[in-house]
Amino acid sequence: MDLLRLITAGSVDDGKSTLIGRLLLDSKALLEDQLADVRQASARRGDEELNLALLTDGLKAEREQGITIDVAYRYFTTPRRKFIIADCPGHVQYTRNMVTGASTANLALLLVDVRKGLLEQTRRHCFVASLLRIPHLVICVNKMDLVDYSRTAFEKVREEFQEFSQKLEIYDVSFMPISALQGDNVVERSARTPWYKGQSLLTHLEEAHIASDINHRDLRLPIQHVICPQGGGVRDYRGYAGMVASGTLRQGDEVVALPSGFLSRVRSLELGGQGMPEAAAPLSVTVRLEDEIDLARGDVLARPNNQPAVGQDVEAMICWMDQEFLVSGRKYVIRHTTSEALGLVREIAYKLDINTLSRIFDDKKVGLNDFARVRLRTSRPLCYDPYRLNRATGSFVMIDQGSCATVAAGMIL
Repeated sequence: MDLLRLITAGSVDDGKSTLIGRLLLDSKALLEDQLADVRQASARRGDEELNLALLTDGLKAEREQGITIDVAYRYFTTPRRKFIIADCPGHVQYTRNMVTGASTANLALLLVDVRKGLLEQTRRHCFVASLLRIPHLVICVNKMDLVDYSRTAFEKVREEFQEFSQKLEIYDVSFMPISALQGDNVVERSARTPWYKGQSLLTHLEEAHIASDINHRDLRLPIQHVICPQGGGVRDYRGYAGMVASGTLRQGDEVVALPSGFLSRVRSLELGGQGMPEAAAPLSVTVRLEDEIDLARGDVLARPNNQPAVGQDVEAMICWMDQEFLVSGRKYVIRHTTSEALGLVREIAYKLDINTLSRIFDDKKVGLNDFARVRLRTSRPLCYDPYRLNRATGSFVMIDQGSCATVAAGMIL
C-alpha cells in the first residue's frame, strides 16, 4: 500500500482545517476518544455543532484564536492508500510554515472560498506549490452551500484560477466544488451538484498516480555515514550508508564518487544486515564498493554517464524565514543533502512580487516570507541538480551561524 503526502493550503478561513476534519470523520478514521475531545472543545467554545477544525488546530493559541498557526500533521488509512496530511496556516506571517509542510508533498489541496475567489494568500500558496514543484494540485472550491451550489459561481473561480496560473508551472490541476462543513463531494459524491461529473475528493486522493513523480532515472545517493567496524570479528568491512535520493542502484553497477571523481563498482547492497540485489529511492541502504576509495559524509554516488553538477557557485530561489533581514555579503551555513558548507551571499538578484509574479529590482531588502533569487558561493563543492529535475538534490536550507536558526529554504535553479 503506497503513501500519499498532501497538504491543505489557501487563505485564512477558507476551511482547510474543517476539510481535514470532514475527511477524517466521514472516512471513519477517528477514534472515539478523539471525537469526544473535539465535542468537549466545541462545547467549551460555545459552538452549536461539532467544530471539525479542532481536530487539527491542537495548539492552545490556535483554538483560542480560531486559526491555524503551526503545521499540523494527521495520519489515516483507507483500504486503498495511506495518507499523511499537513494542515498549513493561511495567515501571511506563517507562509514559512507552509513552505515547510509543502517541501515533501505529492499533492496540494488549495482551498478557495467560492464567495471571495482568489485572495492574495491564495495566490501566494499557489505560487509556493508551483515553486516547490508539487506534482498534483486540487482546487477545492469550498463553501458551495453558501451560494446554493451554484455552477456559475464555481466556474467563475475556475476561470479566475486558470488565468492566474498561466504564469506558473502547474501541469496536473483538478477542480472540485465542495462543502467541507456539510460534507458535499468530500468522501461521497453529492446530489446537490448534479452538474459536477467528477470524483469525490477522497476517491481522487485514493487514485492519484504518484509512482512516476519519483525520479527513477538519475541515480543520486548522498553518503550519510561511513561504516567501518573495529571489532566483533568483522574485518575489512567498509560500507557507505545513505538514502537513495533518486534513481535505482544495483549490484555490479559502475558508480562515480563525487566530488572526487573516483570510479568503482557496487560489490553489494545491504539493508538491516541482509543482502539485496537492488535499491530504489527512497530506500536507505548500505553500499559496499569493490575498491577502497576515500568517501565521507556529504559525498555522492552517481552514474559515470549521468552526473549532477559539482560546483561552489549556486543560483537559487529562496524563501526567507527569519525576522532579521537577509544580508548580502554575509556567510550562512548551507545544509544540502547530507553535506554542510559555509555559503557567502554574493548577490541578491531580485525579489519576487507574489501577486503579479513580477521581479522587483529596486528593492532588495529581503525580509520574513519574501522570495528572492540569490547567488551563493560555498566553501566546498556541492553535488546538485536543478530543483525542477530533482527535489532531493536541488534543495537546501540556510542557517544563521550565531543563532543556529534556520533562516531560509532554497531551491537551486
